[in-house]
Amino acid sequence: MTAVGRVSLVGAGPGDPDLMTVKALRLIEAASVVVYDRLVSQAILDLVPAGAARINVGKQPRHHPVPQEEINQTLIRLARAGRSVVRLKGGDPLMFGRGGEEALALAAAGIPFEIVPGITSAQGTAAALNVPLTHRGISSSVRYLTGHCRADAPLDFDWQGLADADTTLVVYMGRANIAEIATELTAHGRAPETPVIAVANATRDDQSHLISTLDRIAADMDAAALPGPVIFVIGEVVRLAASLGTLCHAPQPDRLAVAE
Repeated sequence: MTAVGRVSLVGAGPGDPDLMTVKALRLIEAASVVVYDRLVSQAILDLVPAGAARINVGKQPRHHPVPQEEINQTLIRLARAGRSVVRLKGGDPLMFGRGGEEALALAAAGIPFEIVPGITSAQGTAAALNVPLTHRGISSSVRYLTGHCRADAPLDFDWQGLADADTTLVVYMGRANIAEIATELTAHGRAPETPVIAVANATRDDQSHLISTLDRIAADMDAAALPGPVIFVIGEVVRLAASLGTLCHAPQPDRLAVAE
């Protein structure tokens, strides 16, 4: 009888392979099969051993070719076949990565598993652009939120709380709904001139970004056409980027420049 294998839910970090944990790299190098998302960078996939199988289960906005339940069953099937499985996720598996859902499915099926944290996309973005997510006297808290809801349901957030000027907001997967997010925040009291930074492919060789304001971010995103996955940081901490040496590229620098 074939011994049951083990599944490792591994955070690959934001894209730069140097930002992976030592444990993540060790598990990848020892894996017999790697099941990965679309947010895992090619530089990290290049570290997968030549003899290991690769299974792409990546999702895109409004396009999920491999349903989550099917991913869960794939992990269970591979483990029951005795495989050493790495489920590789961009960022951290428990931060908007559905790692919790997969862990619950594995536990219910009696499959041994472990969770290996990774540097979140928010952390990677902040470090790459020199934007502190909190800063004494400017921001006393930070909140992470998803920019879209399950099955494209309407956004239903604590807009009043999110509009707090002392809170930094990090919006994942918000490209399609950034106009609605900005409108709701300003309607609930967040200043229209609140700075926003949008970052595509953070920490990777093709990283790009623009700095805008809450009342202009939707239009500027349309004009800039940033490629790839985009993460947004909203709050007064963005103003520190200029002081810390971030190169600010925007469609109209004279209008979008963020004062120190």
